[in-house]
Amino acid sequence: MAPSYLIGIDGGTESIRVGVFDLQGRLVGMAARAYPLYHPKAGWAEQHPADWWSSLTKASREAMATARVQPGDIAGISLDATSCSVVFADRQGNPLRPSIIWMDVRASAQAARLSRSTSPALAYTGSGSVSAEWMPSKALWVKEHEPEVWARSEVVCEYLDWLTFRLTGRWTASLMNTSCRWFYNRRQGGWPRDLYQEVGLLDALEKFPPEVLPLGDHVGPLTAEAAADLGLLPGTPVMEGGVDAFAAMPALQVTKPGRMALIMGSSYCELTLADAPTQGRGMFGGFPDAVVPGYWMVEGGQTSTGSVVKWFRDQFAMEDRLVAESRGMETYDVLSEAAAKIPPGSDGLLVLEHWQGGRTPNTDSRVRGAVMGLSLRHTRAHVYRAIVEATAYGAEYILRTFAGNGVPVDSIVACGGPTKSPFWMQIQADVCGRPILIPEVTQAPALGSAIAAAVGAGIYRDFHDASEQMVHISRCIEPNMERHHLYKPYVDAYIEAFERLRPVHHRLSDLQT
Repeated sequence: MAPSYLIGIDGGTESIRVGVFDLQGRLVGMAARAYPLYHPKAGWAEQHPADWWSSLTKASREAMATARVQPGDIAGISLDATSCSVVFADRQGNPLRPSIIWMDVRASAQAARLSRSTSPALAYTGSGSVSAEWMPSKALWVKEHEPEVWARSEVVCEYLDWLTFRLTGRWTASLMNTSCRWFYNRRQGGWPRDLYQEVGLLDALEKFPPEVLPLGDHVGPLTAEAAADLGLLPGTPVMEGGVDAFAAMPALQVTKPGRMALIMGSSYCELTLADAPTQGRGMFGGFPDAVVPGYWMVEGGQTSTGSVVKWFRDQFAMEDRLVAESRGMETYDVLSEAAAKIPPGSDGLLVLEHWQGGRTPNTDSRVRGAVMGLSLRHTRAHVYRAIVEATAYGAEYILRTFAGNGVPVDSIVACGGPTKSPFWMQIQADVCGRPILIPEVTQAPALGSAIAAAVGAGIYRDFHDASEQMVHISRCIEPNMERHHLYKPYVDAYIEAFERLRPVHHRLSDLQT
């Protein structure tokens, strides 16, 4: 009997998840194991790769036991992980220091130097600003501040690449990661040597994994050592993976232009595809072949969305929490119940949700949140509704930016915690004026990796075919177009307020330093 299950590994910021899926994309087993996150200094964030591996081995065995699947039933494995979690290692994969993970922003000075480059590669950034989160910034920081580590590093790679090496014994880099964060362009010769030389990082190209592979390409068989650790069968095919959020796109049926993936959580990630080379101010990309061959992936993002809603709940909703406990409900549901009685626009209350800065269309780490239009008539429920509306305004601003750069979006497929809230999702649909589809499997990155495994194993002919067969939509939230038109002037005000308040935010930021 042919193997009929797939494994998707999803390496996140706080834990690693292993999902076992059947060939129709149904989740039959899932397990997660957490690992520590260290903050040696303000703005720094590190993890030990050994913790990633230890947690993966435990989660793999637990997921297989939960699924009641035999190791020989696994047709393929693929994986995703956080982007720009950088590993400095020797050729045998032994880390020489803790990984500097994606949220670490110590490399701001290096990012500023990269941003001043005249290289055409910077067109990818949409605004010319390189983030301190990105791989080249961090590699340059280590070269300059830890020269002994840099000299000893035979391999400079990411979480995904290191994990792939541990599974297969082969050093590869993901086309998705290298295109979206390392400025690699396969269609224009690969590495932008001019950019790396200009900032003094040309020697990094010799340390990067020697092969760059697209999502779903066969990397190699699972080694006997890795198989013993994970409770799997040696020789099981392992496919190239990708960035966690981006790898979720096939699991949200975003495999052709016209549809957008909305990954909702502490932050938002908005992702779509274009059928021609596309670059423009206010969006990242387009990244050629980064997800689906033949298309350019376009990226938008909001730094703080669900995190602001959670902040409000934790700081100001103690009374609602008590009510929720007495009624056997979640605090969010009590807040939403009251906020649902308030009209669109929250009676003139407007929030900018940039508690942690702006990602797109305005990449600016120095802006912060704002609450405008407050009067004595406004209640806690007004503020809660205005915050939820702000998350939707930011998404609509990104949709307008996409459209203005020639990348229209007709429908949205969403995943993440907010999809459990009918109140939140209806506001999102009304503001954006587009139907929002919700899939059955909410663990989209893990399913996306399983889809990559299915394509690499030859079970489906391409990502579109696999997505159609393995993704099942559970419901659709239709927009109320009357409310959509009511929201338009609020979105206009949101955009204008951001620009007008930006200089004030910068002055306030300077006072904090």
